[in-house]
Amino acid sequence: MTTTPLRDWLLADLEPDAAAGHAPIHTASWWKVMCLTGVDYFSTLGYQPGIAFLAAGVLSPLATLVLIALTLLGALPVYRRIAALSPHGQGSVALLEQLLPRWRGKALVLILLGFAATDFVITITLSAADATEHIIHNPFAPHWLDHPVWLTLLLLVMLGAVFLKGFREAIGLAVVIVLGYLAVNVVVLLVELWAILHHPEYFSNWRTALLAAHGNPVMMVAVALFLFPKLALGLSGFETGVAVMPLVQGDPGETEAQPTGRIRGTGRLLTSAALIMSVLLLASSLATTLNIPASAFEEGGEARGRALAYLAHRDLGHVFGTAYDILTIAILWFAGASAMAGLLTLIPKYLPRYGMAPDWVRATRPLVLIILAVTCAVTLIFQADVEAQGGAYATGVLVLMTSAALATTIHARRTGGLAWAFGAITLVFAYTTVVNVIERPDGIKIASFFIASIIGTSLLSRVLRSTELRIKHVKFDEAAGAWLASLTAPTVRVIANRPDKGVEAEYAAKWREARSSHHIESLNNVLFLEVQPGDASEFVDDVLEVTGVQIGPYRVLRCKSPAVPNAIAALLLHVRDATGRVPHAYFGWTEGNPIAYLLKFMAFGEGDTAPVTREVLRQIEPDPQWRPRIHLG
Repeated sequence: MTTTPLRDWLLADLEPDAAAGHAPIHTASWWKVMCLTGVDYFSTLGYQPGIAFLAAGVLSPLATLVLIALTLLGALPVYRRIAALSPHGQGSVALLEQLLPRWRGKALVLILLGFAATDFVITITLSAADATEHIIHNPFAPHWLDHPVWLTLLLLVMLGAVFLKGFREAIGLAVVIVLGYLAVNVVVLLVELWAILHHPEYFSNWRTALLAAHGNPVMMVAVALFLFPKLALGLSGFETGVAVMPLVQGDPGETEAQPTGRIRGTGRLLTSAALIMSVLLLASSLATTLNIPASAFEEGGEARGRALAYLAHRDLGHVFGTAYDILTIAILWFAGASAMAGLLTLIPKYLPRYGMAPDWVRATRPLVLIILAVTCAVTLIFQADVEAQGGAYATGVLVLMTSAALATTIHARRTGGLAWAFGAITLVFAYTTVVNVIERPDGIKIASFFIASIIGTSLLSRVLRSTELRIKHVKFDEAAGAWLASLTAPTVRVIANRPDKGVEAEYAAKWREARSSHHIESLNNVLFLEVQPGDASEFVDDVLEVTGVQIGPYRVLRCKSPAVPNAIAALLLHVRDATGRVPHAYFGWTEGNPIAYLLKFMAFGEGDTAPVTREVLRQIEPDPQWRPRIHLG
């Protein structure tokens, strides 16, 4: 294959037999790993309080209480169960793939990948945009930085450059950033809550505003239940918590088959993160609603997109406020890095295995360039506006959470668990998702674009890669291997037979047909071959296991594979390499529309077998003299 320095650099980390995922080089205590997932989860404090006030107004604290209830009673039990069912970090997407096999599972995975891409891409762009807000609104920032779109693009390019050089998840750095960020937020919130306690008029003014806007308490609760889906950004981060499970330190001596310590540690991680975030969300909602005038949240207002930073500068001085800005920028930038790492893990794990992306997608650098281009385009489309991207972000988060709840419900129903409870949680998440989509349809539009792009490119890739060999190894059992070793004739002949009843009369008829059409005179050098179609939605078959069965005088090789022609090609190449002779394979003509056979091959792994088999062999073996022969008759 022709190579260039650029190609070598782009594909430097692409190994021919690389697995979908790599084992972590080290593990750490659950609380340290919580900081790694916390750069995504906790960073929402940078923009969530302001978005919550814009969405719910004076009802923001009540709507936040509903969100906290959903977090602790819905998302937390769901993801604790997901962690127990996928201790290697596969997450809810992989669990649904297992529960819904074949094309149903693959189609659902592709759709969920579209929403996951929405979630992670908007995490990157929204976090960068909010980091920009904290930069340009800092009183010490020079005026020439007041170009949010270009500054956001610069942050994205810097993020991409880090991954192009080679990014390793630095748990130590995450610990420093998260602990520092949580510390300054606790200071700000304690100061604001202390001010509220010492100024009873703040509560009086808030109560007056609530009664004036919504009347009686029953109406307030009803409106809060209706409005809380707009605050759904506060739920982000749970899927990341499961994805980083392999980094959680387990018990001494535990095995990968039963990582009980890792599961227990991840449960602590998820519970602790949920409790910390719940307290901070409620406190920040009270602080911003009671202590910041509504005018500060208007377009161009000092608190827009940075409510807690506004309070830090106003009430604790610009020096402390600048320290707050620096830590906020750091955690928002690192949240983008976490999301980028999530995409770089998620996409190679599924699409190449389905045959729905070229193998080079498993390489980090080309994928980084694609993601960087997409994030820059999204930033230009939304003009680096934090609130404008909130709908798309919430849509991606909620769909992933709904799918996780659905996966736990299906699993609980099959295993006799609390299916009714998880079913109720699924309905709540589904309601939240639907309300969010109706209120902010831009989210589903962005997600639909990603879904359509992934499905379209996936199907195109599947078609273009249909004639790849796919099978890595061929393994003959004892009987089949003995037959292969006993073949002494100059020509090895393989007669392809469609699996049927498997009785002697069937092979006798096939033998008469082969003798008539191809003038084969002796059975001594003849093997019959039957390939049972497997799960055609799978693309790669690591090992083709071949079994030898003697039926009367006929020696039959039997195997099972997702794609019949590709399996036959792999077997013929194995026979050639094992015997040192070019085998001849014999097929009967198939009649019908070739387009229909093409679609049948794509959907079910079989169709007009002979020409596809020959094309696979032609691509694998460039030398016609050493290529297995295909005969039709």
